[in-house]
Amino acid sequence: MSRQTKTEILDANEQLLVRLAWACEVQGMTQAQAAEQFGVTRLRVNKSLAEARERGIVRVTINSSFGPCIELEEQLRDRFGLDTATVAPVGGEDFKLYTVLGAALGQFLNRLLERPEIKLFGMSWGNTLNMATRYMEPMNRPDLEITSVMGGLTKGSDVNSYEITTRLADLCNAQHSYFTAPVYASSMASREILEQQQEFKGSIEKIRAADGLALAAGDMKNSLLLADGLPQDIKTSDLVQAGAVGDIMGYFLRADGGLIHHEINDRVLGIKLTDLDDLSNVIVAAGGAQKVPIMRAILLRGCVNHLVTDEHTARGLLVASA
Repeated sequence: MSRQTKTEILDANEQLLVRLAWACEVQGMTQAQAAEQFGVTRLRVNKSLAEARERGIVRVTINSSFGPCIELEEQLRDRFGLDTATVAPVGGEDFKLYTVLGAALGQFLNRLLERPEIKLFGMSWGNTLNMATRYMEPMNRPDLEITSVMGGLTKGSDVNSYEITTRLADLCNAQHSYFTAPVYASSMASREILEQQQEFKGSIEKIRAADGLALAAGDMKNSLLLADGLPQDIKTSDLVQAGAVGDIMGYFLRADGGLIHHEINDRVLGIKLTDLDDLSNVIVAAGGAQKVPIMRAILLRGCVNHLVTDEHTARGLLVASA
């Protein structure tokens, strides 16, 4: 006796589910067309398609390199309480990190800076932020002002805050202004003197009133800040010994997100790290295995709204925070 096929024992309801699912999901019929074709109501079609998905008769797969990234973005948002996470896909291990991150950040900034309510936007500095300006489309925002939010490096560089601020303002046909100071004061006493100057106070208040900031994260191995920005009397080894895993805006953090106990954090010329808590649209763009500890530390502080990173780093952050 021959074995019965599944189609011979399907009940009438499941046959209808399969036919409706095939018509709508494969043939591309609208629900109204399927309703007319099979002599049922549109409500019946809608409920049948929902039931088909619930029972696994219809499974949705996304055949794109962005598919896994969408899932990672959702996990990052949930884990760290972010408004948005942008995870750039990468093919294998051999890829240009700053290019991938820069392209993702550039696209994000295009969308953000086109919003008319964004009137004042602050830029930090670094390789990723520099690369982002190369992947942005020009726009016409004469009512927008771009300002630097960190002191500049003493050495001329394409990744310095002044160059990046000017380049972004040019792309947006926007105004621009600079925070004209080094990253660190020579001493805590000199920082206090500088903070009393009216021009310095005005610059700080402007940054605190920004509608968004784009920031980078520095690690303890290949950071531009360690190479060209630290005061001569500060040694990287001393910062590491104090528990530093990296910096944001020149402030060095422990793995748990707290500030290390070291005078370097008292010599930063700029807004306080706690000022980020009161700002909207704080963006951190960074990637690479070596930056996972500092990125995790920053995210644990809860001061970031938007994260831009790559697929490998996203997974590293989730594993490190499991």
